[in-house]
Amino acid sequence: MLGQVFARAIVANHGTAVIADVHADKGQAVCDSIAQELNSDKISFMQLDITSKASLQSAIHMLQAQHGKIDAVVNNAYPRNAQYGRPFEDVEYSDFCDNLGLNLGGLFLTSQQFAKHFQQQGHGNIINIASVYGVIAPKFEIYANTTMTMPVEYAAIKSGVIHLTAYMAKLFKNKNIRVNCISPGGILDKQPPSFLEAYKANSLNKGMLDAADLTGTLVFLLSDNSQYINGQNLVVDDGFIL
Repeated sequence: MLGQVFARAIVANHGTAVIADVHADKGQAVCDSIAQELNSDKISFMQLDITSKASLQSAIHMLQAQHGKIDAVVNNAYPRNAQYGRPFEDVEYSDFCDNLGLNLGGLFLTSQQFAKHFQQQGHGNIINIASVYGVIAPKFEIYANTTMTMPVEYAAIKSGVIHLTAYMAKLFKNKNIRVNCISPGGILDKQPPSFLEAYKANSLNKGMLDAADLTGTLVFLLSDNSQYINGQNLVVDDGFIL
C-alpha cells in the first residue's frame, strides 16, 4: 500500500519512480495503473528479490544502464513468512529468526548493495521505512476486544531499522550518501471501529493516518531541500508517541 502511494507521489512531483517487487504481475499492474492515472512514462517496474544479492546487483546494473544514475532507494518492502504475527507466546524461534532475516536482513542487503553503487557514483540517498513501534513500546491496551495484535517480530525489525539508519549514516561519513528513516504511525487499512477509536484517543488530532499523509515527508527527504538532514528518524504519527 505505501509503496504504491509513494511511487505515485514521486511521479506527481516530476520524479522518476521504479517499483521493485518480487511479485511481477502485481507490481506491473500497479505501475500500469499509476502511469495511466498520471499520464506519465516516468514510472516503470522491475522484478526484485531483496534477499538475493544477485537479484539486487542485476537490478542496480539495469537501473544504471536505463537511467544513467540512481539518486535514491526507498526501503519499503516487508517480506514475511506465513507464521508472522502470532501471539508472543506462540512464536517459534525459527519463525522469529526467519522473519527478521527476510525483513531486516533484506533491508540490510539492499542498503549494502546500493551503497556500493552510490560510493562509485559519488552520491546517493537511502530512505528506510520504520514505525512508531520501533521508537516506543506497544500500547497493547488499544488492541483490547479485537483480533489484532502488535507482533514481536515487528518491534524487533522496526527498532533495528532505526538504529541501522544511524549506523549507516555515520559509516558513510564524507561519502556524500545520506541515510534517513521515516517512522509512520498507524495507517488506515479497514481496522475495526473499536481499535480506531482507541487509537485516536492516543493521538492529537486525526488519529490513524492515510498512506498519503506520509508522502510530503518522503518527497522532502528525496529532494535537495533536505540535503543536510542525515541519520535522522522522522516520526509522522499525529503525536501518538507522546
